[in-house]
Amino acid sequence: MNYEPVIGLEVHAQLATNTKIFCGCSPAFGAEPNTHVCPVCLGLPGALPVLNQNVVDMAMHISLAVGCTIQPRSRFLRKNYFYPDLPKGYQVSQFQSNEEMPLATGGGVEVPTADGGTRVINLTRIHMEEDAGKSIHEEGFVSSGESLVDVNRCGVPLIEIVSEPEIATSDEAFHYLTRLHQMLVYTGVCEGDMEKGHMRIDVNVSIRPVGSTKLGTKVEVKNVNSFRNCQRAIDTEKDRQIALLETGGTIQQATMLFDPDRNQLRPMRTKEDSDDYRYFPDPDLVPVVVDDAWITKVREQIPELPEAKKIRFGNDFDISRDQIDILTSSRDIADYFETTVSSGAGAKPAANWLQGDVMRVLNEQKITIGELKITPQSLAELLQLIDKGTISGNIARKVFDEMVDTGDAPQSIVEKQGLVQISDTSELDGIVDQIIADSPSEVERYKGGDKKLVGFFMGQIMKATKGQANPKMVSQILREKLG
Repeated sequence: MNYEPVIGLEVHAQLATNTKIFCGCSPAFGAEPNTHVCPVCLGLPGALPVLNQNVVDMAMHISLAVGCTIQPRSRFLRKNYFYPDLPKGYQVSQFQSNEEMPLATGGGVEVPTADGGTRVINLTRIHMEEDAGKSIHEEGFVSSGESLVDVNRCGVPLIEIVSEPEIATSDEAFHYLTRLHQMLVYTGVCEGDMEKGHMRIDVNVSIRPVGSTKLGTKVEVKNVNSFRNCQRAIDTEKDRQIALLETGGTIQQATMLFDPDRNQLRPMRTKEDSDDYRYFPDPDLVPVVVDDAWITKVREQIPELPEAKKIRFGNDFDISRDQIDILTSSRDIADYFETTVSSGAGAKPAANWLQGDVMRVLNEQKITIGELKITPQSLAELLQLIDKGTISGNIARKVFDEMVDTGDAPQSIVEKQGLVQISDTSELDGIVDQIIADSPSEVERYKGGDKKLVGFFMGQIMKATKGQANPKMVSQILREKLG
């Protein structure tokens, strides 16, 4: 029998707030363990939570960006379970029911299809919740058989984005996650750093005979930490379930963990149902009431989204589709490009330099474009110096590297280091004559038909002038003198 997978994804995204969801503690990553805590996020007796309004604003931003319906009234509930890194013994979350709606429902994320088109992966809901702490089991940190608990993450604000079970392949899951990550970062809702746990993925996988509409028994794979590992986990679990059915076994609803180093899944626990968590409204938190004015205010703050930006760039700038995809991959890069162009640079050279030299530096130094010492205005000035013939392309790259190190203006570097391009015809004539006189055998071979030697002469001239000769003028003079 042929089987097909049915995949649903639950993405937990950390909101980019300055404080936690119900208290004033910092959610910053990397602090000393157990230092960003207070009676509220520890759930100590008598401590009362107060909802951070920025959490609701940010959750509404991404909800509206993906086309969700904001519910006029939602509630926080207590999800009861015991785990060492959950000091309260419950997690404050939202749960979808007829009486207690989550913040947002519906919406969808558009993904590309194999035939070059697109389709929408529909969403079930987006809801707000707090994070739990972190248990540390790794060797080198703890003795054998022991674990440590860091509760800094307790109370860090999250949204959970739940898709409908309609993703068909691991590749489609990858595209969905890529688009969703881009939307989260574009709207400023989430920083999107997977290494810092800003996004974590729970994967629900089931299989069914091809052509069937009935869902099979799902298995959840928890806390997958990268998009590629998500693909691998889906394919591994799909293959496991197919092999199990083909050998006469049955699939049990369970929660698994994926080991990317061994490409293996291991059972974590038997899967609970929602009733096992004993949800009930949190008595310390009032309902979240959202009116039309609040929704309108948030909607007006949503920036131009990636797909709309791609269309506008295609209409406004004479650059390739591949360049548009690269430039719009990040809101910061897109803004940098547009500011460079509005500061006087041509769109095509600005795109070429961003795609080439700028991206190279960002990758080498592992920095964001916001941390680059070169401002868009300085890059525009550099490109204008090339366009005016003040410096050559080769000299421009030397100037660029100096700008990367110092942040100095390009004109200042050119003047300080004497890098102005040589464009004086009489001076270039003398240099070309000298190179020709010093290379009689190459001249004879060139005149004999070896036209590739023009590159040799150009190289010698550039070497003699330390790269400052105007290459267009040199090429013209050289060809005239060589006949």
